[in-house]
Amino acid sequence: MVVEDGRAPGEAVGLTAMKCQSKRGKLIGHGRSGHKEPLSTQRRLYRDAMFGVAMTSQIRVGDETDILGETPIWNEQEQALYWVDIRRPAIRRLSYPNDRIETWSMPDLVGSIAFAEDGRLLVALPDSICLYDPTSGLTPIAKPPRMPGHRFNDGRCDREGRFWVGTMHNITRAPEGVLYRLDWRGELTRVLSEIQIPNSLAWSPDGRTMYFADSLRHKIFAYEFDSGSGELGAKRVFATTEPPGFPDGSAVDAEGYLWNAEFNAGRVVRYAPDGHIDRSVPVPVPRPTCCAFGGPSLDILYVTTTSQDMTEAERAAQPLAGALLAVDVGVRGLPEPRFVLTPRERQ
Repeated sequence: MVVEDGRAPGEAVGLTAMKCQSKRGKLIGHGRSGHKEPLSTQRRLYRDAMFGVAMTSQIRVGDETDILGETPIWNEQEQALYWVDIRRPAIRRLSYPNDRIETWSMPDLVGSIAFAEDGRLLVALPDSICLYDPTSGLTPIAKPPRMPGHRFNDGRCDREGRFWVGTMHNITRAPEGVLYRLDWRGELTRVLSEIQIPNSLAWSPDGRTMYFADSLRHKIFAYEFDSGSGELGAKRVFATTEPPGFPDGSAVDAEGYLWNAEFNAGRVVRYAPDGHIDRSVPVPVPRPTCCAFGGPSLDILYVTTTSQDMTEAERAAQPLAGALLAVDVGVRGLPEPRFVLTPRERQ
């Protein structure tokens, strides 16, 4: 691999994500306050938008270009990152030890995925939620009420192993979507309705707060959460974004801060538990879609992006649109919860 910062392969660059830069992908940016280097399409330097004193190290991982990359999740047992390309449609897997990326085609739009406790994947397709194994294929376990033109979007497991996933109208974005909860009994429960684009599902480390965004409302909400029953309590506005930026997918770090990919704003924002912006990390594309912590120490922030609906001129100007990015942000994440299976679904 050629390292695009003028250093020889393997030469230290001093940041966590860059420890792996000779194996993980192409270097986009690195540096320190006061250190200036030339700009280029594939390599730029980014100052911390809030403080102006830190630089973030970012690399492109692999050569794949997603149409609509989403829902990255880290499997600590396999040391692998999984994510989806909703519109290809496909599931991808990056093996961290050897850099191999595998892609499995899906029969229809795949909104989100989660890990099941038996090693299979939970996959949200437009008309069903399925368990998936590359060898045996898809096994449906739940079906929402049929709504023509609708599909699943963002989904994630809470800390007790229930899968939460929202639906949306695939074309009109009319406020017809529903947030569902799938529990260990296989019951799909309707929790919220009148949603346009469900996103930002995440839970605080203690499981007592659930985060959720209806993206086109430009707000992230925080709900009091009963981890035992899975019931929502009082709701408050956690954060508000300025149009055209809106909240997309999120992840919570080990310190309890929420990281949100802000679509149309070209940044990932770290929010403190009280909702104020702790810092903002620019990324080299205007439309990041989701983020997740991964790597052996859970200290790499992976960011998915989109190349959907771009003109040729836009693609030429934004060659990293649709790329998977790895960013050093100096904090660690939490292990991904797994979906708890009913006895009849165990193998």
